[in-house]
Amino acid sequence: MQFFIVVGGLIGLAVNGWRGALIGGLLVWALLPLLGKLLLRTAVKKIAAVQTQFLDSTFAVMGAVCKADGHVSETEIRVAEALFDQLRLTGEARESAKRAFNRGKSADFDLDAELARFAQASRTQPMFRQMFLQVQVSAIIADGQMHAAEHAMLTRIARALGLSERDLAMLEAMMRSGAGGFNGGGAGGGGGASAGRDAPGSLDDAYQVIGVAASASDADLKRAYRKLMSENHPDKLAAKGLPESMRALAEEKTRRITAAYQRIERARGGVKS
Repeated sequence: MQFFIVVGGLIGLAVNGWRGALIGGLLVWALLPLLGKLLLRTAVKKIAAVQTQFLDSTFAVMGAVCKADGHVSETEIRVAEALFDQLRLTGEARESAKRAFNRGKSADFDLDAELARFAQASRTQPMFRQMFLQVQVSAIIADGQMHAAEHAMLTRIARALGLSERDLAMLEAMMRSGAGGFNGGGAGGGGGASAGRDAPGSLDDAYQVIGVAASASDADLKRAYRKLMSENHPDKLAAKGLPESMRALAEEKTRRITAAYQRIERARGGVKS
């Protein structure tokens, strides 16, 4: 704030001497609160636009992804409905999400155009892109298997959003380790939340989730884990604009990161400080 007041004063000084400096400084001081409110309002509108596009594109692309193997299974439909609940969608918002899902299933759905719209809307909010891909991976793995056509589509989605194959591999391993689906639900839907949430996953998947090789030292393992947790902490993402309705997605991701780390820790018989 002081910087802008000084700049205003210097401009006033150049225009009308010391009297101009005083007027310029006072004018900037008076206008700064209004400018701050305008900037805040603009930022809020931009985040709201990204959130709206996130929901519409998420469910449209999910519909296309679920149909990538030729049909949409009952399990995949339950995953979509579970996400409706997790994002607290009710009334018109829920109906809009259903329409988007059905639009994605249609034969004439333009996947590339949809991804381009979302990529444009989320260009300054990379966390939404990670969550977007997380949702798509979870939808596919929900039935306990992934066909070649489904993996090819996920790769296509990741590339369109500027995400790497490593990002995709990490999310695939993460979702496999939790038995797929939202709220910890298993592929068949009958195992209950706790059965899915406690699934340990393979050790190879656990290392892929943390992003280190099995030969990594305890120090490197712990460093990678702490970095992941710091980058994905729900509170930190909320400070960057993550809405409360999407907090559950962030919490799910950090829970699975922690589960992968604990899986490795058990296999190593503990991790040295």
